[in-house]
Amino acid sequence: MSALPDWLAQVSFDENGLIPAIAQDASDGTILMVAWMNAEALSETVRTGHAVYWSRSRQRLWRKGEESGHQQHVQEIRLDCDADVILLKVEQKGGIACHTGRRSCFFQRLDTQGETNWVKVDPILKDPAKIYK
Repeated sequence: MSALPDWLAQVSFDENGLIPAIAQDASDGTILMVAWMNAEALSETVRTGHAVYWSRSRQRLWRKGEESGHQQHVQEIRLDCDADVILLKVEQKGGIACHTGRRSCFFQRLDTQGETNWVKVDPILKDPAKIYK
């Protein structure tokens, strides 16, 4: 195996070779989703300008939008101070980042008024059955 380029060698992947990646809307700062990347996913993201993640459930690269068409065009990539979290500032194609058909995966808010529970506060923009065939 060839040595990693210097910029990639500076990234602190965990014991499974993964790093959490936060996707943030580049225009308004909304956190859209959190996923995982390995070195190959991060390298491909840099090379193509489109977000690529590592699917832990499928154990393969996941090119965001490959099924839904809701690609993430990467505007900027940042690394946190401990080099163990990636931030992608993206342009979200189609306005939907979540597999539930919502703009963001963070659509539930903890309501502590009365009985504490999670409340869905963001609308479904498109029926997931129509997104994923």
